[in-house]
Amino acid sequence: MSDPFGFQSRKAEAPQGDKIEHVIVQRPLQRVLAFTRRTIDDVINDPIARNEVRGYFKLYKYVQRGSEIAELERQWNSLGSSVGNSI
Repeated sequence: MSDPFGFQSRKAEAPQGDKIEHVIVQRPLQRVLAFTRRTIDDVINDPIARNEVRGYFKLYKYVQRGSEIAELERQWNSLGSSVGNSI
């Protein structure tokens, strides 16, 4: 059964029998469709729904990329502050 937010966990085959690894499958479009309570048919047939889903999808990608950049900056900079914010 699928989670409405696009999170699914499953067991990955591990060489050690007692260790369990959970894999999260990300499906951003399904997450946006669940959030807006739209179907893919709504998006195809209704230009208003299409623009709404497109806007939320772009927002999702923008936030996702920003969090990836912040995480990389934390890894590169041991103090955890952004390179551009140094005085």
